[in-house]
Amino acid sequence: MTIFLTDADVRAAFGWPEAVAALRAAYSAPPDESRFPPRAMARAEGRWLRTLSGVPGDGAPMGAKLIAAAPRNRRASYLIPLFDQETVELLALLDGNAVTGFRTAATSALAVDALTPAGPLTVAVIGSGFEAQHHVRALAATRELSSVTVFSPDPAGRARFVDRLADLELPLRTAGSAAAAVDGAGLVLCAARSRDERPTLAAAPPGATVVSIGSTLPEQRELDTAVVERADLIVADEVHEVAYGTGDLIAAKEAGVDLAGRLVSLADVISGRAPGRSGPDATVVYKSVGSAVQDLAVAAMCLRRAAELSLGTELPVTVHPVVK
Repeated sequence: MTIFLTDADVRAAFGWPEAVAALRAAYSAPPDESRFPPRAMARAEGRWLRTLSGVPGDGAPMGAKLIAAAPRNRRASYLIPLFDQETVELLALLDGNAVTGFRTAATSALAVDALTPAGPLTVAVIGSGFEAQHHVRALAATRELSSVTVFSPDPAGRARFVDRLADLELPLRTAGSAAAAVDGAGLVLCAARSRDERPTLAAAPPGATVVSIGSTLPEQRELDTAVVERADLIVADEVHEVAYGTGDLIAAKEAGVDLAGRLVSLADVISGRAPGRSGPDATVVYKSVGSAVQDLAVAAMCLRRAAELSLGTELPVTVHPVVK
């Protein structure tokens, strides 16, 4: 039996605490690079197809996320097939649109919990779109937030951010600049890129944890080189891609910043194979480009919850495994 989960099904089945728990289990599995190969991309003029695949080490369903995009038309489609690891039965097909946004924020919440001191968090948010909003919801579901201050260049965007998160009943404030938003924050969330690719965060307060999710390509910038240089620890969800495929770290290396001994994987921190924050005064950066680990963990969690809630549609056909 193969189940199809629509975008509405995925949203109804999703839960922030459950997603963070699933990601913690996925990142705690023994390391094996062959389980999650580098992403692949097929390109043609005006369109591309990206594939992120994996076989989770915790026994959860294996699968992939397929992203078909036509940037010129500003359109993209996301599909996630999940297979049982033992029987290789096609368990489910999921509309992956919502999963993509949820998994990024849930993984950041996992990283924040591991990299910030215990206690309430004073949060600064650079950006006001759906990723920024998702991140505040993920953090609010997993940690106590004493305040949230948002900056984005558009005052209307800042107002929408506050309005759409009003149900959280948090102290939500707006700031007129990134520097004003960041002043005194213990956690800085960067979830927006400037249009001309100048960094949106020029400096971070001493002892802060910085989450950077808005610059994932060589031509994109989010963190000033000074932020990278000052960081005592840089944690990456995908070390090689962060180091060699993001504009922030490429620019830092070109400026002579030495990353040796400071760049570690999120999996190593979560599993205890690498230390996290060294002390309350350390400045820590978590940089994310996204990975199949995250997509598959969240998708499998949604499938489990959908079964409990009787969500989804049983497909009228079955894809039978071939015996060889």
